[in-house]
Amino acid sequence: MASRLQPIYDIAEICALKGVTEAVLCPGSRCAPLTVSFVRHQKINTRTFSDERSAAFIANGIAQSKSKVVAMICTSGSAAYNFAPAVAEAYFQRIPILILTADRPKEWIDQLDGQTIRQQNIYGNHVKKSFELPDQYDHPDSVWHIHRTINEAINLCNQFPKGPVHVNIPLREPLYLSEDETFQYSDDLKINNKLTADSQLDEDSLKQLAEQFVSFNKILIVAGQQKINFELSAAIEKFSTDHRVPVLADIISNQHHLKEFVNHSDVFLGACKVDIKKSLRPELLITFGQSVISKNLKTFLRQYKPKNHWHIQPDGEAADTFQSLTAILPVSPIKLFQQLGSEQLKSGFEAQKRDNFYRLWEAEEHRTIRTIKSFFKTAQLNEFSLVNEIINHLPEECNLHLANSMPVRYANFIGLLTEKKGIEIFSNRGTSGIDGCVSTAVGHALATDKPNVLITGDMAFFYDRNAFWHNYKLPNLRVVVLNNHGGAIFSMIDGPSKQPEANDYFITNQKLTAKSLTQEFDFDYLKLDSLKKLKNLLKDFFDFDGRTKILEIEYNAEEVKKVMQEFKNQIRSNYDN
Repeated sequence: MASRLQPIYDIAEICALKGVTEAVLCPGSRCAPLTVSFVRHQKINTRTFSDERSAAFIANGIAQSKSKVVAMICTSGSAAYNFAPAVAEAYFQRIPILILTADRPKEWIDQLDGQTIRQQNIYGNHVKKSFELPDQYDHPDSVWHIHRTINEAINLCNQFPKGPVHVNIPLREPLYLSEDETFQYSDDLKINNKLTADSQLDEDSLKQLAEQFVSFNKILIVAGQQKINFELSAAIEKFSTDHRVPVLADIISNQHHLKEFVNHSDVFLGACKVDIKKSLRPELLITFGQSVISKNLKTFLRQYKPKNHWHIQPDGEAADTFQSLTAILPVSPIKLFQQLGSEQLKSGFEAQKRDNFYRLWEAEEHRTIRTIKSFFKTAQLNEFSLVNEIINHLPEECNLHLANSMPVRYANFIGLLTEKKGIEIFSNRGTSGIDGCVSTAVGHALATDKPNVLITGDMAFFYDRNAFWHNYKLPNLRVVVLNNHGGAIFSMIDGPSKQPEANDYFITNQKLTAKSLTQEFDFDYLKLDSLKKLKNLLKDFFDFDGRTKILEIEYNAEEVKKVMQEFKNQIRSNYDN
């Protein structure tokens, strides 16, 4: 005899049939039917985490690693709200997450019943869509509606731009199976898959773009945050080389394996003179991907606007980050660069103009690289130098996770060498918050055997310490904690640093170290407090011997500010003559 909750149990089966193989669960009672259905499904790998905020970021990490939809489930009430930061991050980073929140029946909302809040549309505009299932399943139309909704929700997760979709599920008691009761998944479930097409520009649109393209001699490509894609990089490289178009790609764009690219624009655009900036001004800007880290780049392109700005994006709304958008190209970047790249090459004087602009950007990049190498030539004991050493010693194949605030900026200043092809960069730059940076890295470490290295500041690290509050081993996780005992970045920003309240209300002084945490969770603790220890510590840190390891350096926030000022002064010295 079928259970009255059969349509709810079948949600797990529909997920499995549509390719969902991972689910993150949070303990609770109202979600019991969902929990049972997913845990007992042989084709879905389930893990449980007690802190919903951390659990949701872990789900993000798993989904990024697998490049597939991950389901996450919680009970009713504030548990659902605790998913919100990670849901927002997933929305802006286009991570496919299926959010299944258990809820009370509608008549109990606003009746002071326990763990009951207004959950319908709880994530607002930070999900692609929010659905609500019926709470009665005794009519065939209700069952059909539930099955159709789950199908549609997963399709929407995968549809470009990918992202989170919420399904709120009111559940009536009884919620649990009796001791002698079992269930089976229905064997006649209807699966509705939505196929996607890799579109390309039609001949008329391509001709129009080509006519504009050949009219410009100063063309610049800017790559935003995205996952590694070697086919895309090959198309960009050929396009850039053939047409002499410089490519700007900061570290989160995962374009570091390009042979020639500009990845230090954030460094030199903050130091070079106005006449150089004017010479670097593009006539045509071509962008793709999501956000860029560099404020200096954004300021430069907003101040020295191109005549035309094309953004490549197959579908969805496009942001006008640089206040110059003139065309949205509804095609994949690979197709665009391949199609446009086949246009006739310039020759003679016109080709020389293109080449001159290319070489201007190239010259600033090479000049900056020489200065950075000179800065790190002398061994130093500080955060910035440690990040440089970590990046230089990364395993050939690994995921590098960069927490927000200073770590992602340090890494962007340093950059990755072209030969580091096996390294992929991840960072929570959707909302750019410090919450969830550790949990996202943990999600990756759980989803793959590949080494995962996280570089984080102390605030992000301790704020997200519940990332380790679970029963799963993390032998492939390495964490570098840059502990300056507060938000050092606020001592470098002119606004907060000049306020009398800076030390108490912006920099957030704290006295914690990672040592106690490593003892609590049985991790290996390594502390860098002497340059003499560096070589052996790095050797031990990157020895993947089955243990989770945390390497910590303690540094004063004022000293952090001093080191960064020295670095910027050395960069500026290039332009003083």
